[in-house]
Amino acid sequence: MTTVAAVASPAGIRLQALPPLALYVHLPWCVRKCPYCDFNSHEPGRGAMPIAMPGTGASPASPALPAELESEYVRALVQDLESALPEVWGRRVHSVFFGGGTPSLFSAESIDALLSAFRARLALAPGCEVTLEANPGTFEAAKFRGYRDAGVNRLSIGVQSFDPGALRALGRIHGAEEARRAIDIARASFENVNLDLMYALPEQTPERASADVGEAIAARTAHLSFYHLTLEPNTVFHRRPPPLPDDDSAALMQDLIAERLAAAGYVNYETSAWALPGRECRHNLNYWSFGDYVGIGAGAHSKVSFPERVVRSMRVKQPREYLKRASAGQAVQESRELSRADLVFEFMMNALRLAEGFAVSSFVERTGLQIAAAEKPLVRAEQRGLIERDSERIRPTALGRRFLNDLLELFLPER
Repeated sequence: MTTVAAVASPAGIRLQALPPLALYVHLPWCVRKCPYCDFNSHEPGRGAMPIAMPGTGASPASPALPAELESEYVRALVQDLESALPEVWGRRVHSVFFGGGTPSLFSAESIDALLSAFRARLALAPGCEVTLEANPGTFEAAKFRGYRDAGVNRLSIGVQSFDPGALRALGRIHGAEEARRAIDIARASFENVNLDLMYALPEQTPERASADVGEAIAARTAHLSFYHLTLEPNTVFHRRPPPLPDDDSAALMQDLIAERLAAAGYVNYETSAWALPGRECRHNLNYWSFGDYVGIGAGAHSKVSFPERVVRSMRVKQPREYLKRASAGQAVQESRELSRADLVFEFMMNALRLAEGFAVSSFVERTGLQIAAAEKPLVRAEQRGLIERDSERIRPTALGRRFLNDLLELFLPER
């Protein structure tokens, strides 16, 4: 950690040291927007600059962004980072994460150019974890070797399911065989691979969910993420809900997944994350432990700590507007200092996702507050059996992990 002078703010925040720092890079384009997705992802403008699909000028195995758009966005990202440097100057970056969208639409040359620009401007820690998200519909062996050579050392593949019917219902651009092929290609180039999967899918049965988890286990990647499909506002599925399993069936799937993964040696260290021992995602652990991160790219969020305050900021969301604003050093759309109540809620919203919870000392270190600032909601949570605690550690119970939203609502700031 970077040691700083302790200065009390008017709000009473007092940080003895700054937390670890990460870098998030948002690459916002997709071949096609999935009907369940509420992320800041976009299909490139139709007509003038569509994504090049196989047989239309792209690699025969991989869709691609128009070269002009890709180059323009890479330049904007570098300019965005340069504008953010004064906030984090001299601090070491422990992880980099390329998220989206579909980052694997970008060429290996562009990822190499970005990582070179990051190294020239930031102090990347030795062994820095560098993750890139990939869609199985964009896989090509040479391209992914290029990512590895550029410095990417962790790949996260959005498989979602191995069931052809489920993939069609989810609007994915890949099929089951493409997912299997993508895993084979990934494992040939990367030792550290994550698979993203979902459950409680349209018309999914526990038996089909079990088949998915069985294939995921057989792939034997270092990390697995299993997410419950939810109907998020401003999505196609929210406007036109598909036939989903009922709550009892979804709970049965959740239990089945947990039992099979635990039996296979995976550790459920966070609500939706499973890893072989010692193979947790360091970037996401930084989020969940309330570390700092600079987010660049359209719609990216940042959380940066200073001796006497913690500041959140967000970049403009629309890619075209972002390109204009970033080139002028004006990518940040809004920025605000977190209040005491915000700090309590945001810390708990992250740390209580972890199976082991958090050390009381880490709350003090990351928020600049004493644990007494959270005492009232902690008492209510303990009375309801949602947490257990002692003088050194606070962790969610099995009930608290099952009903995490109910637990987190207890810490919402009063407005």
